Amino acid sequence: MADAVEAVLEQWRRERPDLDVSPIGVVGRVMRLARLWDKEIKDLLDEHDLEPGEFDVLSTLRRSGEPYALTAKTFLKASLVTTGAITLRVDRMAAKGLVDRVPDATDRRSVKIRLTPLGLEVIDRVLPLHLANEARLIESLDAAEHRHLTAALAALLEARGDTPARTGH
Repeated sequence: MADAVEAVLEQWRRERPDLDVSPIGVVGRVMRLARLWDKEIKDLLDEHDLEPGEFDVLSTLRRSGEPYALTAKTFLKASLVTTGAITLRVDRMAAKGLVDRVPDATDRRSVKIRLTPLGLEVIDRVLPLHLANEARLIESLDAAEHRHLTAALAALLEARGDTPARTGH
């Protein structure tokens, strides 16, 4: 059985046989999967009163290690979102008691975003559920397909310059 993208490809091949429409086979499928997966991930996070952006903040702070705090500047480099978006997100999360802002002990001009005990509890409770959900989303892949797809997607991201942000010096 063909997927929805294959039907699109067949239509374009019929209507424009002069064009190479094969990129749609990859890009179209990645975009469709992103939309489908985005909804399923949002649904899971909704069950825990979290938005995807909030989960991203909690995850970023949690994986940064103790004391689970980052300066706003460091956080911005890691998240690739605008200052305004981070400010609004952190404001909402602070109102929920998930994070707080604390002065940076080494730079008085800077503020750190820090997980609260509640934020730590929430991320530690929701992360295993999130990972199980993501595993479910790719369960139709065998181990070799998983490795190949991971490598192919990483190559595409690296080619577009999506590499880890440099922090520190």
